[in-house]
Amino acid sequence: MYVYDTVSAAVNGLKQRGYTMDFNLTENCLICHGDKFNVEDFEITEFHRFEGNTDPADEAAVYAVESNKGLKGVLVTGYGPSAEGMSSEMAKKLLMHKN
Repeated sequence: MYVYDTVSAAVNGLKQRGYTMDFNLTENCLICHGDKFNVEDFEITEFHRFEGNTDPADEAAVYAVESNKGLKGVLVTGYGPSAEGMSSEMAKKLLMHKN
C-alpha cells in the first residue's frame, strides 16, 4: 500500500506507476479525452484522502482509475464541503473506496 503526504505527491506517484491520464468528474460519469465512462465502465484501484489542516475547503480525494478500455489515470475531487455534485450511483462507486 502506498502512502502519500500531499495531493501532488499522490498524483505524481500514481503517474509514475502508469496512471497517466486525467479523469474529470461530471454528475453521472467520468470524462477523459472526450470519452465518457459510466459507473460500470471503470474501477477504482486505489484511493487517497487528504484533509486540510485548518480549512475544510482544502480537503481532497485522489483516485487511481482504470477504465474498461484499459485507460489508467487519476481523478482528483474535492471532499466534504467542496465536493462536486454527482449522481447517487457515482457517489456509491466513489464512497465504497473510502475505507
